[in-house]
Amino acid sequence: MQEHKDPPRRQQSTGLEGGPSVPASTTGRSALSGTDTMRSAMGPVLHWLHDVAAVTLLKARRTLFQAATLFCVLVLLLWVSVFLYGSFYYSYMPTVSFSTPVHFYYTSDCDTSDSTTLCSFPTANISFMKNDRDQVMANGQPYRVSLELEMPESPVNEQLGMFMVKMSCYTKGGKTVSQVGRSTMLHYRSNLLQYLSTLFFSPLLLTGMAEQKQLIEVELFSDYKTNAYQPTIGAVIEIQSKRVQIYSSQLRVHAYFTGIRYVLYNFPLTSAVIGVATNFAFLSVIVLFSYLQFIWGGIWPPDQVRVRVMMGDNTRIQQRREEARKRMEKENSYTALNQPKMIGSVNEASDFQADAEAEATSKNSSVVQDATDVRVSKEEESHDSEEPEEKDATDVSDGYVPPQPGETVLRQRPGPWMSL
Repeated sequence: MQEHKDPPRRQQSTGLEGGPSVPASTTGRSALSGTDTMRSAMGPVLHWLHDVAAVTLLKARRTLFQAATLFCVLVLLLWVSVFLYGSFYYSYMPTVSFSTPVHFYYTSDCDTSDSTTLCSFPTANISFMKNDRDQVMANGQPYRVSLELEMPESPVNEQLGMFMVKMSCYTKGGKTVSQVGRSTMLHYRSNLLQYLSTLFFSPLLLTGMAEQKQLIEVELFSDYKTNAYQPTIGAVIEIQSKRVQIYSSQLRVHAYFTGIRYVLYNFPLTSAVIGVATNFAFLSVIVLFSYLQFIWGGIWPPDQVRVRVMMGDNTRIQQRREEARKRMEKENSYTALNQPKMIGSVNEASDFQADAEAEATSKNSSVVQDATDVRVSKEEESHDSEEPEEKDATDVSDGYVPPQPGETVLRQRPGPWMSL
């Protein structure tokens, strides 16, 4: 008997030691209920986070697309601005300088005992056409024309003294349009100076790196301008001396710019920045106005104009209703005057009947007046609208009242802004 009673005691002792025992099924149910509550509490939060992430992603995608579009538009505008400035510079700026070698020719079929004397004057024909198509000198632009002569310091040239250089400009038909002659000579150098320079530059002279020569520049035209009706296409250069000795010669044409051309030539970087920025600003304004026209239908949306028209229509309708009410009141007054007057005593029943009839007539007049208002509004709508019934239904649904014939109404084209 004692052996059978021991297990319950052990159970009680274990229960006291470990605390009150809870069934396993109750613990599992409480855990499940806790997870369910957590799920139910986290569900809206997760949905909210999902919605926020979706909206943020959509906004980021839209912002990225707008930024990419704006960047492409700006790059396109910048490229067009640079292209326009380059085209303007190429078409407006003439050739700054033109240089061509001058090859003289002379006759040699004469009988002369002196070998240093030529049979004719050295002559050269120069063309002012680039690639046989384009003119070198622009019309109306002043140019400086000079001839460079490379002459040796020979005894013949030293004894030559002064000589003349003549230049004649001609047109396409061979007509001479301008002619000029200038004199020149070698620069004077004494014998002592020649000996000293020869001694000092002897190493260079012996190696061939230097020569005993002089470069003579003859200015033929200081402000030469071509005519648009008779453009200059060439010139003939003649040296009026039969004893001149020349190594080589060069004709140089240099332009003198004034005004905008002077700024473009002397300040190329500053003028390029200003020109490109001006073109970019002008094109940006055009693109902005086009965008506003496409989005809003114009810089000033036509909502205000339409509200004014609607207010005017409502005012006219109200005035017509007032006129109709006045006509009904006049008609009622006329009918009241035409009714026969009762003479004599009236009992209480007749007074009650008269009061009832007065109330009925007042009700009928109000009903008639309301019906008249409805009829007037219907007549106005029928007179104002000349379009099919479907269009009238759409106009009424939109809240638009068509104008009366003969009245001016500003109509607007529906644009994308109406969908907002």
